[in-house]
Amino acid sequence: MTRPQAITLVLTGGVLMGMVGLILRLIESADGFQILVYRSLALSLMVMIIACLRRKVGASEFLRSFDRWDGVIGLLLGIAFSFYVYALLNTTIASALFILSSAPIFSAVLAWIFIGEEPGKVTYLSLALAVLGVGLMVKDGLDTGGILGNLYALVSAFCFASMLVVIRYTQKQDALGGTFLGGVVACILNAVVAFSIGSGLMIGAWDLGLSLFMGAFTIGLGIAFVTWAASYLPASEVSILVLIESVTGPIWVWLFLGEGASFNTLVGGAVVLGAVILQTLGGQQEVTNAATDNRT
Repeated sequence: MTRPQAITLVLTGGVLMGMVGLILRLIESADGFQILVYRSLALSLMVMIIACLRRKVGASEFLRSFDRWDGVIGLLLGIAFSFYVYALLNTTIASALFILSSAPIFSAVLAWIFIGEEPGKVTYLSLALAVLGVGLMVKDGLDTGGILGNLYALVSAFCFASMLVVIRYTQKQDALGGTFLGGVVACILNAVVAFSIGSGLMIGAWDLGLSLFMGAFTIGLGIAFVTWAASYLPASEVSILVLIESVTGPIWVWLFLGEGASFNTLVGGAVVLGAVILQTLGGQQEVTNAATDNRT
């Protein structure tokens, strides 16, 4: 896969995942645990379909292809999925979004420490812009966040960043096996929680349909595209590019539900979009310059 193709996949995945907020707005009564169970089930099925089509194998062969790294990726992704929703249940969306924006920083540091992948100058600048932009987007509601929810968001950001570093380290042609297992982990974990302290798994047909659609066609396709491309780009760069989710999320809600955005959200979104564009164009230039230096 070429670098432009990988960037296109990550950006497409981020745009699709940005639709999650819109669909959650349409849920009538299902709680977070119930949504996660059905969303994760649909996610895993969609990822398996994509993997089978891409690899030109049957479902049984795909299921037999998992290795220990797929297990690690799946565990990290399953925890990231779950704790993201737990964060939204225990703090403001603004606080959760701000803390989740720390994922690029975690990715950059972990990739540098464990696989020697030092960020370039453009990536450092893009990181700074991304954090500034997301900070502006959530400034209005940051002070009202709960401590427990903020900790959940931090765990989610760390696990997502760690997953990207593991994918980059393994250099897999795709990490769809791990992505599939991430959905399985989240499904099982939240089914246990739903029966233990929640309301079980009985939900209305409308909420069930939305949860399945969200799992298959927003999170499912989105995270499949991101993890497919993650082996071909630096982990810190993937984390920055996927922040397009934070920019497009408010746009989907505005287009379909007429929910407006604050001035800070608009400005912050523009700054994050600028960081994504800078990383897309400037990162490519750094790669080109490095290749030229190596030839000389």
